[in-house]
Amino acid sequence: MEYNILIVDDHLVVRTGIAMVLKGQIKGVKISNAENFFELLAILKDYIFDLIILDINIFGGKSTGMIKDVRVIQPNVKILIFSAYEEEQYACRYILSGANGYLNKLCSEEQMVLAVTTILETGKYIQPEIVNKLLEAVLNKKPINPLDVLSKREFEIAELLIMGEGNLEIANRLNIQMSTVSTYKSRVFEKLKVNNIVELIDVFKINFN
Repeated sequence: MEYNILIVDDHLVVRTGIAMVLKGQIKGVKISNAENFFELLAILKDYIFDLIILDINIFGGKSTGMIKDVRVIQPNVKILIFSAYEEEQYACRYILSGANGYLNKLCSEEQMVLAVTTILETGKYIQPEIVNKLLEAVLNKKPINPLDVLSKREFEIAELLIMGEGNLEIANRLNIQMSTVSTYKSRVFEKLKVNNIVELIDVFKINFN
């Protein structure tokens, strides 16, 4: 049986590496490539695929919204999120948004092959620890999106921080003390488990639709 797989990643080395692994381990695999979200959508209009291996952080991408846009064009295509971001933090949200699986880029070749073959055969690849996390979130009503843990004011300040504004500018804009801004900033970093603005930008990039 022949499988048509589309690899979407902005790094040639990553696309080439995945293609080599899959062609070497799975019979009947035909590989296509796209390096950004706009190219992905254009290709989907002309060719039918069984599976899309999709990076989160690509040009034109929009977090979980990419899944919906892809399914508008090809409702039955399976999607494996392949990302540098840890499964523990982001897998649940993407799976609940319709992805068929989530895999970290630090995975082994064996894990990659297992994830792809499992999705092609059964339609899902969800590791046991992610299943447990999903159940825990549902039963205990915990937020799946990490941004949901922020208060309205914390979210507002986080947005200003990623726009490049400093503590003084934020204090003047919101008419609050600089010490108050610093306190909110510390809370944001602690809740989102980030250490700097670059990491904060990454969290917003993949979680804010």
